[in-house]
Amino acid sequence: MRYLQRHRDAVAIVAGVVLPIGVAAALAPFRASFASTASALILVAVVVGVAANGSRGAGFVAAISASFWFDFFLTKPFERFSMTQRPDIETAVSLLVVGIAVTELAARGRRHRVVANEESDYVAAIYGLSELVAAGAPAEQVLTQASDELVELLHLRSCRYDPPLSSSRVAQIEHDGSVYLGAVRWSAEHMGLPGKELELLVHARGQVVGGFVLVPTPAWPVSKERRLVAVAIADQVGSVFMPQLRSAQSSAYGDS
Repeated sequence: MRYLQRHRDAVAIVAGVVLPIGVAAALAPFRASFASTASALILVAVVVGVAANGSRGAGFVAAISASFWFDFFLTKPFERFSMTQRPDIETAVSLLVVGIAVTELAARGRRHRVVANEESDYVAAIYGLSELVAAGAPAEQVLTQASDELVELLHLRSCRYDPPLSSSRVAQIEHDGSVYLGAVRWSAEHMGLPGKELELLVHARGQVVGGFVLVPTPAWPVSKERRLVAVAIADQVGSVFMPQLRSAQSSAYGDS
């Protein structure tokens, strides 16, 4: 997924360079009878197309490229990077400013769509797991689904559940979503999850009943929102062990 996104961004940047050249050159034969402002609007449409389908950087490149090639092909003296008339200069500057503004709006809209889709996926993951728990599914099935959800959510190489944690791992995701490497708070948003393995504890009735051992993908950023969803998944798993704990506590009280 990450490779595909990089590839798409690279293609969009190339398009941001090439498309304005092609469109401006195509309009050049009609420049004597076609108003320069109309040509600028067509180039703005090109910038919008690139910005809507690529990254913010691709949109900025397209806006700059459109301004340059508007000057080169569509303003006097033709086929030179030199404008002599004030209206042409104002149009070229406006083209650049509008192109940048449109790019920023497109980037924000794209970001909002991504966030909305992610939030929908988070809800679906937690809801699906809670449905399994409510239906009384076997613990093994719940643990398998939870592990799969954590792998996808946190971009992990692998994930397994360890009933009693066999060792106290240095790196850990806390219940508030914070990540610690020993006593040091780790910036997972920028550096990804730390270490070769880290743990996400599972609690039931205030007790640690086990935990997920997470093998992270190095340097893959993980947002706090994703980590909090991971904690919610671990809490759902903890509810599977509630009946066992209640039974054990009742037995202990009975013996006493």
